Amino acid sequence: MNNAMTEMKKAVECGYWHLYRFDPRRKDAGENPFMLDSKEPDLGKFRDFIMGEVRYNALTRQNPEMAQELFAKCASDAQDRWETYRKLAE
Repeated sequence: MNNAMTEMKKAVECGYWHLYRFDPRRKDAGENPFMLDSKEPDLGKFRDFIMGEVRYNALTRQNPEMAQELFAKCASDAQDRWETYRKLAE
């Protein structure tokens, strides 16, 4: 818990989690109510981040081959999510 803020920052930087806001009042002003606050993620840091999480680290020890497939899929999904949010924010 001492490093919670640092871990949250890492999650956003690598694309594991994205920061956004939705304010429906902006629609009345003719503006987009969806605002993406995250910068483009650095997916090179993605694996380092998830390996710091016990649940993913344990999966690597139990089933390394399956873990590699799932990690690649997870990173791909994170990139797809970023693209979707970026388009919504335009």
